[in-house]
Amino acid sequence: MQTFEQQEIDLGGGEHIVARFFTPIGAARGAVLLAPAMAVPQDYYTAFAEWLAGQGLLVATFDYRGIGLSRRGHLRELDADVLSWATRDCAAMIDAVCARAPGLPLYWLGHSLGGQILPFVPNNQRVSKVLTIATGSGYWRENTPSLKRTVWSMWYFFVPLTVPLCGYFPGKRLGMVGDLPRGVIEQWRRWCLHRDYAVGAEGPSARARYNAIRQPIVSLSFTDDEFMSARNIEAIHSSYANAPRDMRRIAPEQIGVRRIGHFGFFKPAFQQSLWEAHLLPELRP
Repeated sequence: MQTFEQQEIDLGGGEHIVARFFTPIGAARGAVLLAPAMAVPQDYYTAFAEWLAGQGLLVATFDYRGIGLSRRGHLRELDADVLSWATRDCAAMIDAVCARAPGLPLYWLGHSLGGQILPFVPNNQRVSKVLTIATGSGYWRENTPSLKRTVWSMWYFFVPLTVPLCGYFPGKRLGMVGDLPRGVIEQWRRWCLHRDYAVGAEGPSARARYNAIRQPIVSLSFTDDEFMSARNIEAIHSSYANAPRDMRRIAPEQIGVRRIGHFGFFKPAFQQSLWEAHLLPELRP
């Protein structure tokens, strides 16, 4: 049974993204905008969004241009990068959620990339509180040892080789991340090769944008994350220099499981141990 309303969000210039809105029974007490990880379609978050709606929250998920339901035509024809995902896609989603939930607190829930790009969203002042899940810097030399052994080949071989040939990054065929527009993968590569990630790669204006974020941030990260090291997690959140930060690093054994990882948080198996215990209390005014 479909539990959401699906809508095309107009970005102007003939471009659209696809969003889903999960509406609670009765009046909503707040709204959650779920900003996805790199190349992860919104389908992945459906069970989590349904549960949040059951807690009395209006929830919105979406796909960035070129991803999931927002992929139109061939990726080689799409003019998009990570910053335009923030300035256009995410900004339009904030407007759409606020229009549906006027006057209610808006919670930004960012998974990985989704927790990195809020400073570049021009209307981010409408967000009341930020929750980041498995969000860290992508600087490759500080990635986990298991990822660092292989990611260098992506940045120094596969991306430089395939993108000029294909006009986009054919990550799905390569078993790396997923298919991505040329502008996205090339900008992300610059970020991941810079010690200070986006803040360093994009210059002083980027640092100013991170410094301008003053909403409280709650970070949930996991000791068995196969991508993000503790240093990655600390690095990106330290860029939010003027935001109150509550950093929580959770080990699987603390909640009686063998694995959580980079993507596990959103699995229904963690409803009691993570969703109810660590997230739900932060979604109350």
